[in-house]
Amino acid sequence: MFDLDIRSLAAELLNISRERGTTVATVESCTGGLVAGALTSISGSSSMVLGGLVTYSNEAKTILAGVPPELIAQHGAVSEPVARAMAEGGRDRLGAKLTVSITGIAGPDGGSEAKPVGLVHFACATQGATLHREKRFTVVGRDEIRRVSVLEALDLLREAALAQP
Repeated sequence: MFDLDIRSLAAELLNISRERGTTVATVESCTGGLVAGALTSISGSSSMVLGGLVTYSNEAKTILAGVPPELIAQHGAVSEPVARAMAEGGRDRLGAKLTVSITGIAGPDGGSEAKPVGLVHFACATQGATLHREKRFTVVGRDEIRRVSVLEALDLLREAALAQP
């Protein structure tokens, strides 16, 4: 189901999490649960993965992850502030030590000059900070944008897990 790159990175993250006693959760929009799916495709993941929220609509971002509607109205769903709020809301609701969020434009429609197809914001909320990454993927096609977004989210989680004591 998931390619070797995704499975390898998911397994590496879970090994680090197991060693450090870190729990993980996801809050996903444009990836629709693929990061959680990749993590839970690895045997033994249930001891580290607490859950995942698919917050595809703006309403779901508010109801499930607690993102203030005013924040979405002011910055748009695909933005750094919303990605941060998604990660922090997911962390607070699911109780994980590390929670990654993803919000972006996978296309082929929905892009604009300011926010083109391939723009994806990632955030990872830890117990003490929230990391953010913005990517403007130039790969072609919705499936490929989603695939590289899963890799980026797993890498951000791995980086955060390695920084845990």
